[in-house]
Amino acid sequence: MKPTDFSIHLTNFLSRYLPGERGMSQHTISSYRFTFILFISFIEQVKKIGVSKLVLRDITKEIVVEFLDWLQSERRSSSATRNVRLAALHSFFSFMQYKQPDQMEEWQRILAIKVKKTAKNAVSYLSIDGLKLLLEQPDIFSHKGRRDLSMLALMYDCAARVQEIIDAEPSFIRLDKPYTMKIIGKGSKARIVPLMDEAIVHIRKYMDENNLLAPHLRTSPLFFNSRGEKLTRAGVNSILKKYACMARNKNPGLIPEKISCHSLGHSKAMHLLQAGVHLVYIRDFLGHESVQTTEIYARADSQQKREAIEKAYVDVITKEIPEWVENHDLLQWLKAFR
Repeated sequence: MKPTDFSIHLTNFLSRYLPGERGMSQHTISSYRFTFILFISFIEQVKKIGVSKLVLRDITKEIVVEFLDWLQSERRSSSATRNVRLAALHSFFSFMQYKQPDQMEEWQRILAIKVKKTAKNAVSYLSIDGLKLLLEQPDIFSHKGRRDLSMLALMYDCAARVQEIIDAEPSFIRLDKPYTMKIIGKGSKARIVPLMDEAIVHIRKYMDENNLLAPHLRTSPLFFNSRGEKLTRAGVNSILKKYACMARNKNPGLIPEKISCHSLGHSKAMHLLQAGVHLVYIRDFLGHESVQTTEIYARADSQQKREAIEKAYVDVITKEIPEWVENHDLLQWLKAFR
């Protein structure tokens, strides 16, 4: 059976364009791939078009909008998830503008579909005391506990994302001063972040214990499971939530109910901000494209807002004592009041 133009271009988009020209991570490519699995399922189930017969001319703005509505009505997807699926479709049809320009008008109609507004969640982060309590939970007398402590401490110190920690290798760590770690972020972009002495103590012991300083293991996973394989995203999240639950039982006020690996990065950013570090440096530390992304931390820091307001406050109201405060016969005062 002859492949359709849709199947040819989608294969090139996922297997060549995204990893080769865009340099996207496997995690992002997997997300895009799943979007098209859902899209094809929708086309087969709702539009009754078999995937072997699906051609690009079948795909219109109206079909895409119907698919997005189907995600929310039938699959109960949130608006945020809908926007993720739309981003994948936008990327594909942006690619198609150059591959099949004779249908440019339809591609641009699809690209004009707007994302849905979503409620912005408050930044979830730990105070210094909350972070200390969390890092006290791993059992340092067990091999797994020492691994978990090293990983969580490093994730906080570097403000690393889950995938960045999963993809980390021993060669990424510089154990001579100045201590640094190379992080491969979104789009395979590398950045170098400084490491503090406290984090280096844990990571050096962990690497030495697991022989990760040996030349032949320099490109192996920095953190691995019992089979020597990379940890998964679900595995890392499970480790964090386990210790967060333990810490919450000891002091509920210090550990938020909702906590994720992002919370450690948020915590580092907030602590840098509270220490007076400029947003531009925090942006570079986190690997953000724009300082506008980093500004969420400034908006979220109520303590810093309060201190700034207190410094700028000018007392313009005379502090007069109300008459009734000094009147010992309140009833008499009330009767005399007109």
